[in-house]
Amino acid sequence: MAYSELIKSFERTRDYMRQFYVYGFKGRSEYDQKSTRSYDNERRRIESWLGDYMAFRQDAAGKNVFISVDSRAIPGNPLYHAFKAKSFTDGDITFHFYIMDLLADGNEMSIREIVDAITDKYLSSFDTELTVDESTVRKKLKEYESLGLLAGRKRGRELVYRRTDDKRIDMAFWRDAIAFFSEEDPVGVIGSCLLDKLPEIPGCFGFKHHYILHALDSEVLCNILLAMDAGRCLDLTIHSPRNGGVEKHHTVFPVKIYISTQSGRQYLLCYHYIFHKPMFFRIDSIHSVAAGAVEKNNAQYGGWYDKFQENLWGVSTGIEYHIEHMEITIHIADHEEYILERLEREKRCGQVEIVDAHTCVFSADVYDAAEMLPWIRTFIGRIEKLECSNSHVIETFYADLEAMRAVYGGDNDAVQ
Repeated sequence: MAYSELIKSFERTRDYMRQFYVYGFKGRSEYDQKSTRSYDNERRRIESWLGDYMAFRQDAAGKNVFISVDSRAIPGNPLYHAFKAKSFTDGDITFHFYIMDLLADGNEMSIREIVDAITDKYLSSFDTELTVDESTVRKKLKEYESLGLLAGRKRGRELVYRRTDDKRIDMAFWRDAIAFFSEEDPVGVIGSCLLDKLPEIPGCFGFKHHYILHALDSEVLCNILLAMDAGRCLDLTIHSPRNGGVEKHHTVFPVKIYISTQSGRQYLLCYHYIFHKPMFFRIDSIHSVAAGAVEKNNAQYGGWYDKFQENLWGVSTGIEYHIEHMEITIHIADHEEYILERLEREKRCGQVEIVDAHTCVFSADVYDAAEMLPWIRTFIGRIEKLECSNSHVIETFYADLEAMRAVYGGDNDAVQ
């Protein structure tokens, strides 16, 4: 089969890009899903999108290719290119222009009228074997209606369609907002597609922490958000390397999307119908999403979430949702009021108590106190006392300090 840049199934491309170019750094010899020709075709397809953002290294196992970008220098997320390479049949392209032309200038036509017009006005003028039937046109019109390109209404007993062209929106006026949205929003690929319609893309934005990998999960995330908006349950297919690549299926009710400000990783918080408890799933491990029935009692999950998140620091629920108490006494030097401001801003489910002009106590009751360690370490040098009901957390903190002292030298006096 000849190589083609266009793709039919994005999920296959998503999986390949993650395994070989993002997380796995695999080589050609490790591709065992299909033939080596399939590997070569997929590699060339991805290189046609990301050729300027790829690097490789050579080791005993062979050549490994991976994505390498400087987030300060790229004009936009290069992974969005994968969404713009969907393949179409000759009929898809032909019928698109025929339908849009027939419905131009405010025309409104039924399915039967469109079928007859395509045959009489267009196909009769060409020596072609292409034929059109009512079922094909009906599917195409229904697809365009779901995309917002067409609007349908009842005219008597038949359904008629018209174009939804709206020329009142000045895209240039929204250019900067769209450019920022395309790089910062979890489904920024929508903004990237809108920017493609403009003659010039603004280069006024630069990002210190630019998490581009979430782009590969845009389709899954969009389907989750649509189900949440409709109050529907979800059937998830989970495919994670941690479980040996075995697919698992879960029926859940989606509640919230969590996005890490440290790594950009995205999580789905949901209620699991079989396990009868809240669970987090990494969105990059979700292979596919299918919307289920509308949850008639969806309002009850709002109240459940309000209670659940009172002790949630990150995305870990610890062991059987056992509550752990963390307490930190922090010294605030003169002219360091910003430390107290930062505590108030970042306390999440915790509380800040001012003891005196130079001392405050931060406390929190959380499901997993170990999750707090990366944040707590940012106060090293100001921590006067550290206490936790989980002794392992304290031991880990001091072991990390000792390891750091062994590397950098000096006295371990960061905490009394």
